[in-house]
Amino acid sequence: MAPGLHPDYPIRTERLLLRPWRADEIDTYHRLRRDPDVVRYLYDEPLDREGARAKLDGLRSELDAPGQWINVAVERSDSGVVVGDVGIGWVSDFHRQADVGYSFLPEHHGLGHGTEAAAAMVDLPFSGLGAHRVSGRLDARNTASARVLERLGMRREADFVQNEWVKGEWTDEAVFAVLADEWAERRSGR
Repeated sequence: MAPGLHPDYPIRTERLLLRPWRADEIDTYHRLRRDPDVVRYLYDEPLDREGARAKLDGLRSELDAPGQWINVAVERSDSGVVVGDVGIGWVSDFHRQADVGYSFLPEHHGLGHGTEAAAAMVDLPFSGLGAHRVSGRLDARNTASARVLERLGMRREADFVQNEWVKGEWTDEAVFAVLADEWAERRSGR
């Protein structure tokens, strides 16, 4: 794989701009991370403002080594409103794998922003890291997120029963993935 991933921001899609979070966007980031419905299927509990500030301050917009994640703001290009967060994690250099993740404010659900932003992020490890495979891992109860991954052309590869202890309960995990050649074929058919 490549020595790292240093995207040229902003990343533009048909309706969105993906760009690093700014420190002055703490109110929006806090709204995203404090909402119990948004974080229901994430590892984090709802965050207070101090916790949101610490998390925001620790976000990366470039990848230098496996184990790191990029998380960027998703902004509507027509209004400048930040609607969510999307990220890509560099899982393994040897196995050439990455993971995608996302969360959106509830008032922006169902508008296709998740699929559009996630597609742009999935492009990054294939084009910038030489990834062989990108996956999406989620709580199996998160059917809305599963639909996003399906719209991206990812196949459901695995269901792990009670494999993670999250927020005081055993949870099932679903794994979706797409290979580089499948992604290239899908993207060329636009």
